[in-house]
Amino acid sequence: MRQCWRLPDIATNLWCVYILQCADATLYTGITKDLQRRIRQHNGAQAGGPKYTRARRPVCLLWSEEMLNHGAALQREIAIKKLSRGDKLRLIDN
Repeated sequence: MRQCWRLPDIATNLWCVYILQCADATLYTGITKDLQRRIRQHNGAQAGGPKYTRARRPVCLLWSEEMLNHGAALQREIAIKKLSRGDKLRLIDN
């Protein structure tokens, strides 16, 4: 299992694209405006997490990237979801 990133202490108004590693070692990609809240949701500490990660807790933040707007974040998320697992791991390592 890869080492988790530490969540930033401050929130921004930027959109964030992120990759999580689930307890079963699968990867999950998503977007949010509040990364700290979203990670709490994924881990069940706050209501609203997606069904996929609900069954694969705990999750660990491996990578994130800030984007200027929702459209750019959505395009980046879609592009990342099309990558192979190996390509995603290379992205995380860079």
